Amino acid sequence: MISVYKSGLRRQRKYSIRAACVSLLLFFCSAYVIAQDDGVGISGVVVDETGEVLSGVSIRSSAGTASTSTDDGGRFTIRVPANSTLIFSYVGYTAQEIKVGGADQQLTVTMVAEASALDEVVVVGYGTQRKEAVTGSVATIGGDQMRDVPSANISQALQGRLPGVQLSQTSSQPGATTQIRIRGTRSLNASNDPLVVLDGIPFPGSIGDINPNDIKSIDILKDASATAIYGSRGANGVILVTTNKGQSGQPARVSYNSFQGLKNVFSKYPMMNGPEFVALRTAAGQYQNGLDESDDVDTDWQDLFYRTGNVISQDVGVSAGTERGNYNFGGGYFQDEGVVPTQKYSRISLRGTVDQQLGDYFRIGFTTNNNYNVTAGSQVGLYSVLSMSPIANPYNEDGTWKRTIRMPLDDPWTVSREIIESVQDQWLNETRAYATYNSLYGEVSVPWVEGLKYRINLGLDYRQSNGGAYTGEGINSNNPTTPSTASISNSHTYHWVVENLLSYDRTFAGKHHINITGLYSAEQNKFNRSAMAARDIPADAFQFYNLGQALGEITIDPAGQQYELWGLMSWMGRVMYSYDDRYMLSATLRSDGSSRLATSHKWHTYPAISAGWNIGREAFMRDVSFVDMLKLRVGYGQTSNQAIAPYATLGRLNTRPYNFGNDNYAVGYYVSQLPNAGLGWEYSETWNYGVDFAFWNSRLSGTLEYYSTQTKDLLMNVNLPSTAGVGSYTANVGQTQNKGLELSLNGVILEDRNGWTWEAGINIYGNRNKLVALSSGQDRDENNWWFVGHPIDVVFDHEYIGLWQEGDPYLDILEPGGNVGMIKVRYTGDYNADGTPVRAIGPDDRQIISMQPNFQGGFNTRIAYKNVDLSAVGMFQSGGKLISTLHSSSGYLNLMSGRRNNVQVDYWTPENTGARYPAPGGAISGDNPRYGSTLGYFDASHLKIRTLSLGYNFGQHNWMDRVGIDQLRCYVMVQNPFVLLSPFHRETGMDPETNSFGDENAAVTTTYQSRLLTIGTNAPATRSFLFGVNLAF
Repeated sequence: MISVYKSGLRRQRKYSIRAACVSLLLFFCSAYVIAQDDGVGISGVVVDETGEVLSGVSIRSSAGTASTSTDDGGRFTIRVPANSTLIFSYVGYTAQEIKVGGADQQLTVTMVAEASALDEVVVVGYGTQRKEAVTGSVATIGGDQMRDVPSANISQALQGRLPGVQLSQTSSQPGATTQIRIRGTRSLNASNDPLVVLDGIPFPGSIGDINPNDIKSIDILKDASATAIYGSRGANGVILVTTNKGQSGQPARVSYNSFQGLKNVFSKYPMMNGPEFVALRTAAGQYQNGLDESDDVDTDWQDLFYRTGNVISQDVGVSAGTERGNYNFGGGYFQDEGVVPTQKYSRISLRGTVDQQLGDYFRIGFTTNNNYNVTAGSQVGLYSVLSMSPIANPYNEDGTWKRTIRMPLDDPWTVSREIIESVQDQWLNETRAYATYNSLYGEVSVPWVEGLKYRINLGLDYRQSNGGAYTGEGINSNNPTTPSTASISNSHTYHWVVENLLSYDRTFAGKHHINITGLYSAEQNKFNRSAMAARDIPADAFQFYNLGQALGEITIDPAGQQYELWGLMSWMGRVMYSYDDRYMLSATLRSDGSSRLATSHKWHTYPAISAGWNIGREAFMRDVSFVDMLKLRVGYGQTSNQAIAPYATLGRLNTRPYNFGNDNYAVGYYVSQLPNAGLGWEYSETWNYGVDFAFWNSRLSGTLEYYSTQTKDLLMNVNLPSTAGVGSYTANVGQTQNKGLELSLNGVILEDRNGWTWEAGINIYGNRNKLVALSSGQDRDENNWWFVGHPIDVVFDHEYIGLWQEGDPYLDILEPGGNVGMIKVRYTGDYNADGTPVRAIGPDDRQIISMQPNFQGGFNTRIAYKNVDLSAVGMFQSGGKLISTLHSSSGYLNLMSGRRNNVQVDYWTPENTGARYPAPGGAISGDNPRYGSTLGYFDASHLKIRTLSLGYNFGQHNWMDRVGIDQLRCYVMVQNPFVLLSPFHRETGMDPETNSFGDENAAVTTTYQSRLLTIGTNAPATRSFLFGVNLAF
C-alpha cells in the first residue's frame, strides 16, 4: 500500500510539473500577444438624460493605460486595450462603466444624475424619509464609511464622525465598553445612555454585541422632535442600526472582510528609572544605604511586563434577492489579545435575515443576531507593575525569576510577563457571555385602501453571562501558603417586545404627500443575578468550576443577588406632511406607562412637532444654479426618562447580622430606603433649529444646528438628616440645561480630475451644560460635586497656582508649619487692614473647576489616484480638563511607601526651584503631599489621528472576471498613530484618552466621582498596525 501511495504521489507531482510548465508557456504566449496588440480606438459623445452634451467628463481605462476627457461638444477619442472597460465620471452623476470589444467603436454615453444629498434616504424610526424632507435632527453614517475604520465594536468606529455625539473609552482593555453621550449629560441619577434600535426593534443588549461588518447604516436621532416617537426610551437620543440585507434582483453574492495585525503600547507610563529613583529618595532623606538601594540596578518593569498584542477579524456573508424576496446570512470571528499578559477578548457572531413577499398583499421576515464572547485574563492590575521598585533585581543569582522581591519595608510579588503567563491557570478572571437577539414581522397591505398597511413586530431576546475568578495558593502574595480563593457570578436577561403598527402613505395630486403612523406596543424585561465565593480550593484544576468542593468557607454576598422585572406599555401617533417638497410638517404624540414609577404616576404623555421650509425649491431660487438644497427647520418636543432601578418607589429592608455572644447570631432588618408613592417622570423639553444645505451638485453639503434642552423633575436622591435613620430617598427634584451648536461639512474637492479624487469632511460642536436647580432649593451638594449654575461635570478642589518659594509672603499664616517647595493653592478669604490674610488656607478655599471643553469635533479625508487611496480619520478637543490619578496624591508621587516607584516628574529641590511638582517627602499621612490632587488636572486639548490607511482597489481586471471576483481591495492601516497639540501628551508622552473610569453616570463618593473620565492605571493605550482585505464575488 505504501508503494502504491508513493507511485501515485510521483504521478501527481509529474502532472503538476507538466501543468505548471503549460501554464507558464501560455502566460508568456499571452503576454507576447498582448504586447503585439495595439488596442482599439473608441470615440463618441457624452450626454445627460435630456440629451445635452457634457464637457469635461473624465474617461479612463480600468487597466490604467489611458485617460482623457470630453471637449466642449461632449466628444472624446481614446485608445485602450481590447476587451477592457471604460469608466466615465462627472461631478453630480453616477459613474458609468462600459465594456469595449476587440474592434474600434463609436459610442453615445448617457450620464445619469446621481442620488445626491436631496435623495439620500434616512431612517427616522418606524419608517424612512428622503433627507430633503426630514425636519428633525438626524445624523447618518454608512456602513462603508464605518468599515474604513476597522474596530472591535460600532462605537469605536463612530468616534469623531458625527457632530454632537461624544464617545469616550472607558478602558483600553480588550472588550471594554465605550461611553456614549448625545448632546451632553441631562440626568444626575438616571441613565444618560442612548437607546439602540436594531432593525426597527429596541435593542436590550450592549452595542458591543453588534458586529460592525453587519452594518448597512447608522442614523442617530438627536432632538426631541425626532426621538419622541420612541418615548421615554429615547430621552437621551436614539441610535438606529440597520443591518445588511439582500437586494431585490441581486444574484447570490459572497463577501469576505478580514483584517489582522499587531499592536503595542502607545507610550509607557512615565515612571522613574533606577538612578532617578535613588536621587529622589536621597532628596527626600529616605536613603538607607541598604543593598536594596543602589543605582547599579535599573529595572524597567514595564518592559518586562508588556507584550505585543494581536487582533484578528474574519467575516463572511452571502446575500441574494429576487423581485419577491431576499436573504442575507453571515458569520464573523473577532479576537483581540491585549498588551497586558493573558488579557484577551474573542467574539463569534452569526446573523441572518430573510424577507419574503407572499402573494400581492402579505410580507413576512425575520432577523437574528447571535454572539458568543469571552473576556479573559489574569487579575493583575497595572498598579502592581508601576509600583515595582526600579532598583529591585527581578532575577535570582542563577538567572531564574524571583517570585517575591524581598526588600526592607516591602515584599512585593514579582509582576512580569513570564511570571504572569506561567501562572495563568492559577490566576484568572473570565467572563463568558452568550446573547441572541431575534425579531419577526408580518405585514399586510390592505387591498381596498391604497397606501394602508398593518405590521406586527415581535422581538425575542436572551442574554446570559457567566463569570468566574480564581487565585491559587500563594499567588500574588509574599506568603506562599496564602489560601486560594474563587468566585462566580451568573446573570440572565429575558426581554420581549410586541409592536403593532398601522401606517398610511399616499401622494395626492403629485404634490401633497402624507404619512400617518399609529403604534401600540408592550415590552417586558426580566433580569436575575447570583454570586458566591469560596476559600481554600483543594486543587488548581477546580479553579472556579466547583465551589462546593472548597475546604474553607463558602459565602453568598446579599449584594450580589439581584432580581428585576419591569415593563413598558406605549401608544403613539405621528403625521408627516409635505407639499411639493417645499413645506414639511411633522407632529407626534406618544404616551408611555412604566412599571418603574409610582401607581399614580405610571403614565406620561408628551408631544413633538417640527417643520421645514426648502427654500431651494422656491421659484425665486431657480436662477441660483449652484444651490441644490437650502432648507430651514425648527422643532419642539418633550421626552421623558424612567431609567432608574425598577423598585425605586418602594421601601426597602436590608439584613444585618447581630452577635449576642457564644456564637449566637441573629439576623436583623433595618430600613434602607423609604417609599415614595409620588415618584414620577423625569422629562425634557427641547427646541431645535437647523439649516441643511447642498451646493454645486452636492460637492459641498452640510448642516448647522442650535439646540436648547431643559430637563426637569430630575430623579435624584434627597438626603435626610441623620435622625431619620435612613440616608436618602428618590424624588423628582432638580433641573438641568443643555445648549449647543453643531456644524458638519462634507466636500468633494476633486472629482476624478485626471484620475485624482479628494473628499473631506469635518464636524465641530460645543455643548454648554448647566445645573439649574437642586432639591429643596439648595445651591450645592458638595458630597456629589453638584453646584447650581455650574456644569454637571466639575471638580471641587483647591486651585494649584505654583510652589512656595523662599521669601514668599504669608507662608506662615496661610500654611502654618509649611515649608518652601510645597504646593501653593489659591487663597479666597479676606485680608486684614495691613494686607495680611485673616486665616489659614482651608476647605472654604476650594474652587469649582469645570471639566467642560470649549468645543470638540472630528474630521476625515480621502485622497485617491486611480486605484490607490489614502485616508485619515481624526478627532480634536479644545479646552476642558482631564484627570490623571497617576500624578495626583492618589497616585505614587511623594508617598514613599516602602520602595514603590514614583512618577517621572520635575520636582522641587533647592537647586531646582522652577519645578512644577513639590519637594519629595516621606509618607507622613494619607494627604501627602498636601493638595496633591491639584497636580492631576491637565488641559484636555488635543488633536488625535485615529487611523491612517493606504489601500489599493483592483478595479475590474480580466483575471478577476475569470475567477468570479467582483470587488477586491487590500489595505494597510495604522490605528492611533499619534497625538498632537496636547499639553498632557507633551508632558507625559501618554494618550489623553487612556481612560480608567467614566462608564457610570450616577455620582458616588469615590475619587473624582465615577462620571468623570479619568486616566489611571487600568490599561495602557495601544497603537495597532493592520493589514486588511475586502473581497466580493
